[in-house]
Amino acid sequence: MRSVSLSLIILVAFFNSRAGIVRGTVTDTKGTILPFASVFIKETTIGVTANNLGKYELDLEPGDYTLVCQYVGYARQEKKIKVGPGQAGAVVADFHLSIQQLSMKEFVVRPGGEDPAYAIIRHAIKKRKDYQSPLDSFTCEAYIKTTVQLRKLPEKIFGQKIDSSDKKEMGLDSTGKGILFLSESFTKVSFKKPEKLKLEVISGRESGSNGYGFDFPTFINFYNNNVVVFGPALNARGFVSPIADGALNYYRYKYLGSFFEDGKEVNKIKVIPRRKYEPLFSGIINITEDDWRIHSLDLILVKTAQLEILDTLHINQIMVPVAKNVWQTKNQTIFMTLKLFGVDVAGNVLDVYNKYDIKPKFPKNYFNRTVIKYDTAINKKTTRYWDSLRPVQLEPAEVKDYAVKDSIFHYNRDSSQTKHYRDSLQRREGKITYNNLYLTGITYKHYGPKRVTVYRIEPPLSGDYNTVEGWALKEGASVSTPVFKNKELLSVGSNFRYGFNNRHFNSWASVGLSRNNSPSQDNPYGLAYEHRSFELSGGKRIEQFNNDNPISPAINAFYTLFFKENYEKIYENYFGQAEYSNRMENGLDLRVNALFEDRLPLNNTTDYSYFSYKYRKFTANYPVERIDSQFTRHRAFLTGVDLQYQPGQRFIEFPNHKVSIGSKYPILEFFYQHGWKNVFNSITDFDKWSFSVSDNLNLKLKGLLRYRLTIGGFITARDVPIQDYQHFNGNQTFFESQYLNSFQLAPYYANSTTASLYSTGHLEYHLNGFLTNKIPLFRRLSWWLEGGSNVFYVNANNNYVEVFGGLENVFKIFRVDFVASYLDGQKGQVGFRLGFGGLLQGTVQRR
Repeated sequence: MRSVSLSLIILVAFFNSRAGIVRGTVTDTKGTILPFASVFIKETTIGVTANNLGKYELDLEPGDYTLVCQYVGYARQEKKIKVGPGQAGAVVADFHLSIQQLSMKEFVVRPGGEDPAYAIIRHAIKKRKDYQSPLDSFTCEAYIKTTVQLRKLPEKIFGQKIDSSDKKEMGLDSTGKGILFLSESFTKVSFKKPEKLKLEVISGRESGSNGYGFDFPTFINFYNNNVVVFGPALNARGFVSPIADGALNYYRYKYLGSFFEDGKEVNKIKVIPRRKYEPLFSGIINITEDDWRIHSLDLILVKTAQLEILDTLHINQIMVPVAKNVWQTKNQTIFMTLKLFGVDVAGNVLDVYNKYDIKPKFPKNYFNRTVIKYDTAINKKTTRYWDSLRPVQLEPAEVKDYAVKDSIFHYNRDSSQTKHYRDSLQRREGKITYNNLYLTGITYKHYGPKRVTVYRIEPPLSGDYNTVEGWALKEGASVSTPVFKNKELLSVGSNFRYGFNNRHFNSWASVGLSRNNSPSQDNPYGLAYEHRSFELSGGKRIEQFNNDNPISPAINAFYTLFFKENYEKIYENYFGQAEYSNRMENGLDLRVNALFEDRLPLNNTTDYSYFSYKYRKFTANYPVERIDSQFTRHRAFLTGVDLQYQPGQRFIEFPNHKVSIGSKYPILEFFYQHGWKNVFNSITDFDKWSFSVSDNLNLKLKGLLRYRLTIGGFITARDVPIQDYQHFNGNQTFFESQYLNSFQLAPYYANSTTASLYSTGHLEYHLNGFLTNKIPLFRRLSWWLEGGSNVFYVNANNNYVEVFGGLENVFKIFRVDFVASYLDGQKGQVGFRLGFGGLLQGTVQRR
């Protein structure tokens, strides 16, 4: 009996002391939903955000509270509530906000005088640096929810029909509408001056997967002169803040009036870009009177603001005081839209910042090279955990998306070892298509009980043409499979090549072992910084004299057949090679190589081309600019080491691996190679070295500067075959070669050297829309200026300089340059080059 009474007492105490629920809906006075409104306890940063349907829910301990509801453009509203102990139901507190009623100050504006907004903005600009980073240190908790929805999907994309199974796999309904991506996370943010930042991702979930979600708070600081949103992809130059130091040169302002909040006057100012095709915002910014800080803002970017990829990007921010004279972001919502090829996508990223601590105590060495650290149990939280902590109520569509996609994911994961499931995956491998045969090759996956084995065949109907082999048939195949409990990846490859004109058959094979970075339960994205690999290869093959391959076989075939120019110079070799590479966690990248070659000369066997040129003949198949006759067969045994290091690298630390996110310092690289005399009858006897420095410098509004500087030479050069000279990557075709590693108008071999010292320099300046936004046609097309120079110097009789300039981002992919060069200080040449350069260039792979 006593135990029953004790249990009743405990239950009564529990229900009387537990937190009460406060919920409600936020609308305007006409009942229109106000999505993502901020609801918080007055004079604190504790609060939540309404969802897209205007609904919110807040858990509070028993007591009396004043709730504050805030929405940009509407008058702030307060409600007093009481949460009682043991309360039977939720406290309902609906908010009906009225449009902000503005009062106009009395200003004396003379004819031709400026709008009163300009004086307010000047004050804000003067105070900008004070508010840019007002706290010496702080911590806070950030909740991030990202939703991407498909609003329209065409029947076909690029001629490829989208059937019902594709829609079902993407989680869409029969009309092609639905949520494409949904994630949420909690992240602890820690900051200490001058620039120490650490993000600890406590929990994260992604609908339909074991992924971590979009976990990084999108810090958009309008006190910075240059505002970056989602990195450089949306605009490599960044965007000009409405209160930047030079903002008056970019914006016009209009005073709309003021309102009072907690006894403080807030000025509402309309922000208007002075010109189109500048990286500028438009919309509303609210500035407090006297202390001139940002109270809140509602700004938008569109295509005419040099917004790339997206059609619109809408930013809404609400700031709140976290200490005396210190305001920080409470809510931030980013809305995005994109229409492309008939696909209509809309998304939003909501950041809610809570639990600010402005006097944190950090342990020793807390701030280190790990900038972002994931908790080991990040994606193992229960639904109850999320329901108890999230500050934004899920919408019905989001609840359904989690329920449906997560159940499918767990079913597939749990049944992944069943034969029925593996057979279903096997059936998806599809049929061989025209693209497989000619362009992409054939990839086939075999789903076994313990591992997935991947078979790969290069495009079977691909070939080549040159003056040595005539038409050549080439083929390659590989197989890779996880081994050693799926921790390593074993790869075996084979290749063959047959020249129809010289009737030579070449074949070679390779076997390699590397760390397996395939997606897994512990590594859902297949990412890792640390990487090791070891490979053995051997056989008989064809190589260019310059093993950097300065001209691609496809371009050489084009010039050979159409213009009777055979720039590619090749030789055969029997070879054996061992390579080891190790990218270590400390940022050092090590590559070691040992190579044996038995080198055989090859001569031209055909002079066929599609067109005859009276005064043009094919040149011999060796570097005629550098040697007088074909080389004699010989053997070479070479070893080399390549070290690359970037000081100050920072990392993202996942539960089981790290990923580098770069450094503000340049990349340093050292290379050394030795030719071993009489080892395996090798004739080589030399020591060659080089040291280079390279970096990308972000000049923000003025663009991007890239450079690569190299010095090197031969310490000894007693016996150096032509293949082992120091070659400078030339280019004599219309198609560009890699700018930071080549010379666009230089001959391929004329300047090859065994000198004890040489130097090269490559410089590129990408304006990324700077200046061209002043030219009507170019700014409408979003074509960008770029320019630079490439030089090498050996001695007074062996040197080269070229300068170039042109346009890139042509159709988002292409780049066109005009190049002028001087060889050995006397021979001038000009030409055009076409290549890849623009926002989408990374998606195009040259073969």
